[in-house]
Order: sequence, then C-alpha cells, then structure tokens
Amino acid sequence: MKFLDEAKVYIKSGDGGGGSVSFRREKFIEFGGPDGGDGGRGGDVWAEAVNGLNTLIDFRFQQHFKAQIGTHGMGRNRTGANGSDVTLKVPVGTQIFEEDRETLICDLTEEGQRFRIAAGGNGGFGNAHFKSSTNQAPDWANPGLEGEEKTIWMRLKLIADAGLVGMPNAGKSTFLASVTRARPKIANYPFTTLHPNLGVATVDGQEFILADIPGLIEGAHEGVGIGDRFLGHVERTRVLLHLVSAQEEKVGKAYKTVRHELEAYGQELGEKVEIVALSQIDVLDDETLKKKTKELAKACGRTPFQISAATGKGMTEVLRALREIITEANAGSAEKIAKAPKLRHRDMASDEESETDDNA
Repeated sequence: MKFLDEAKVYIKSGDGGGGSVSFRREKFIEFGGPDGGDGGRGGDVWAEAVNGLNTLIDFRFQQHFKAQIGTHGMGRNRTGANGSDVTLKVPVGTQIFEEDRETLICDLTEEGQRFRIAAGGNGGFGNAHFKSSTNQAPDWANPGLEGEEKTIWMRLKLIADAGLVGMPNAGKSTFLASVTRARPKIANYPFTTLHPNLGVATVDGQEFILADIPGLIEGAHEGVGIGDRFLGHVERTRVLLHLVSAQEEKVGKAYKTVRHELEAYGQELGEKVEIVALSQIDVLDDETLKKKTKELAKACGRTPFQISAATGKGMTEVLRALREIITEANAGSAEKIAKAPKLRHRDMASDEESETDDNA
C-alpha cells in the first residue's frame, strides 16, 4: 500500500428539509386547522480515528464527501426523516486543518475518537408550529437551513514511542528490520527510505513502537533532499534514537548537521530526549572505532552507544535504554493526569447533544 500522509478533501453536510404548509381537510370535521410537519435535519460529516490504517491513501481516490439532506415535512404533522451522516475513517494520529492549512480543527490521537467537522442544517418548521390563538391558519413554513461546505486538509503524524533519525545510510532501516518484523527497503545508496516505516520492537518481554523516517541532510529544513516534511512523524515520540554511521568521515559533523535540522524544524523536536548511537561499527578496526567514538562523544556531550545491526552487538542495550525512557515518560504522563483537577468529562462526540433546534 502506498504511503500518503497529507490529503485535501471537500466536505458538505446535508441541508435541512423544508417545513410543510398543509391544512387538515376531513369530512365531518368542521375546523381542520394547519397540520404541516417540520423538515428533517441534514446529516453531519464526522471524522473518526480507526485502527488498522497508517496512510491517507484512500483520500487520493475519493476526495468529495456529502452527507444526506433532510426530508421535507409533510401534512398530517409528519416530520421529515433526518439525513444520514458521513464518517471519514482516518488513521490514529491524523490532524485536520481548515483550508488555510494552519487552523487546526481537531487532532485524533486515540482509536475510536470522533469529531464533527461539519454540522447538518436544521429542518424548517411547518405551518403547524406557528398556529396560535390569534393566527389559527398560518399559511407559511420555514425552509431548512443549509449545511456547511468547506475544504479541509488532513495531515498524518504517526503514533510511535521512539523515532529513528540520522543522515541517509546511517543504518536506520537496517536497525528497524533487525529489531522488528518491519521490512523496509534497504540498499547501499542515499535516500533508500522514501516514506516513514513503523515496527514493534520487543525487549525483555516488553513492546514499543519504532518509527523510521527518511534521512536528513544539511539544508533539509529549506527543502534540500527529501526535506523535513517527514519529521512530523516523530513529533509525538517519547525519545529519539540518533544514529550516526561509523562510515562517516567526520562523525561529529554528521551529528551536528542532523541536530541543526531538528532544531530548525521546531515543534520542540530539539528538546526531546535523545539517545545517540554509533552504528555500523563492524566495518571499523578497534583503533578507528575508539577514535570515532571519542569524536562523537565530544560532539554530543555524552558517551554514545556502539551498535551493529549486522552482528547484533549493542542492540539489546540500546533497546533497553529506549524502553526505560519510554516507561518513565508514560509513568510521568499517568501521574500528571492523576493529579489534574477532576473536570466533568465531555467527549467530542457529545457536541451534538448540546445543540439547540434554532431554525431560520
């Protein structure tokens, strides 16, 4: 399945049905009176986060979504049927923006989360609604309200516990393939990875999700190479694993290049907890390995891990370090939630209950 993390979609909620103008006409009933029913409500447009999706490719083939209009009211006080809703099923981690691509409508980060992005129009009142002691035969009714019509942008940011960053050919895809069941493309040329990949890593019986994104080069935040458009997929991670290839001539410079791109991107990526590892160490002799480890340690300010996905050296230690940080971060979030003031829960999907029946 082709990966797509951004899509433009046109949506329209249903118009409300018009009210009916009708009068009761039956034999032997002297005073019939108005009996026009109200129109039905137009359908809503919802977005729902579902499991089993990790791309927005479905919205490449269908880009227009329209909810059903409400049925008009009828005589004998018959109310029109409400229009059917339309639900856009999106991957967990999808953000929905207005057409300007900056105004955030909603951020669906949990499975089953729903948000109404376009409300259907209310149905119009029939003439029976306007009957009163001073106006016993109203001959008018309200039309239904129009639904909302807009263009939205969807942007997917994958949900992962740890993210892999580094320059092209730093060994990120090889690392992902060796510790998970993911099978990303691996080859000996730059930018082998053209889209993010996810995998579930297991260490000491505990699992966490790893995200691998295409490599970064100098000037990525200005669009050089593949650019930094895929960095959004590691924004939600708890920790970053920064891989620096031992085959780089200057490992310190390679580390600083990627760090500069992370900080230039913003979104607090530069402040995330980071684990640094010198990868592909199986290609070096002991003396060169020691020299490059020292150079990288000077650049990043800590002793880097030494790993080789080919031989398995150091892999378990790195996974344990990642798992420990993820566990601590999750525990901290749970404690923060427990200490938060107890507010009345209101699910986003309950917005419909708070509506009034205002009519035009």
